[in-house]
Amino acid sequence: MARVLLVEPFLGRSHRAWAEGWASHSHHDIEILGHEGRHWRWRMRGSSVSLTRRLAETTRPSVDVVVASNMLDLAAFRGMVDLPGATWVQYLHENQLTYPRQPGESLDTGLAWTQWRSLVVADEIWCNSDFQRDELLAGLDRLLASVPDHGHEPERAALDAKLRIEHPGVDIRELRSRPTGAPRPLVVSNQRWHHDKDVGAVIRTVRRLLDRGIDLDLAVVGDHEGGEAAVIDPLLDGLGDRVVARGLLERPDYEALLDRADVVVSAAKGENFGIAVVEAIAAGAWPVLPGALAYPEIIPMSHHDDCLYAEGELGKRLAEVVAHSAAGASAPGGLAEAMAVYAWPVTAERMDRRLDELLRR
Repeated sequence: MARVLLVEPFLGRSHRAWAEGWASHSHHDIEILGHEGRHWRWRMRGSSVSLTRRLAETTRPSVDVVVASNMLDLAAFRGMVDLPGATWVQYLHENQLTYPRQPGESLDTGLAWTQWRSLVVADEIWCNSDFQRDELLAGLDRLLASVPDHGHEPERAALDAKLRIEHPGVDIRELRSRPTGAPRPLVVSNQRWHHDKDVGAVIRTVRRLLDRGIDLDLAVVGDHEGGEAAVIDPLLDGLGDRVVARGLLERPDYEALLDRADVVVSAAKGENFGIAVVEAIAAGAWPVLPGALAYPEIIPMSHHDDCLYAEGELGKRLAEVVAHSAAGASAPGGLAEAMAVYAWPVTAERMDRRLDELLRR
């Protein structure tokens, strides 16, 4: 059993779920070192110092592996701490080179270079999807091409061999019997209310379907703090009693909602994996997702035609799936069961096994 220091400066939302999920399912001894899930820019800029200080204030046995999320300035942290002999892994939930920016927002090159230096000093880099890896490499090539001289070609050439795909774990429950007798199909949007998820596009699409006489209920649930609640709340208010749930739910209420969801829909502009969507699919919801980003990787290819829509086709596809649901159809056969590959017992075992391999090198 290895001693693992898991460093997560942003212990919020999916980052906390990843850290605590792996720690609770791993056969290794995982200690989580982190800060609260807020002020993400400050976490990237300052947590290497504050977490180094916290680490120095406690005593612990030697550390075999450090696994740090992309929110840590790994180059600075590795230079300040005294962890001789440790293997260093960085896990990328997202990255600062390709994260969708708001209109008019330019690339924060300071954070982009921080990201690059972290990748350089990591012994191995885990991306949460093939999609993110490919986007990351393209973004890095653009960044590195911008330098005036003394470029980093050798370090970039060494990067490919250090990259590995490790999907995050998901809390997947046993598939329940679907409730019957609902008056109309229930459509769920369960992503956070931030610009990159474009929840407003989902609500506006549902508005148009209702105006056409297509009968459905809507739940828009997810983390709304620091996001676009000022835009989304008025849109939901305009739908009246067709909105059956909104905002961030307690976990039991959220799971109960998924158990009766007929459709899960996304209009995301950025998605490197999609934990919330996987949760809904595993509970039996029929996904209506962009045929881009990480979604074609997460949805089995045999179900692409049933679940993915082309650009500009959200309304058409959602209307079709709602009609199928209203007629009594369930999500495509075997789709919910296919999500079992992302369940924590499976993913934790895979990540544990990779750490074992690294330590044998």
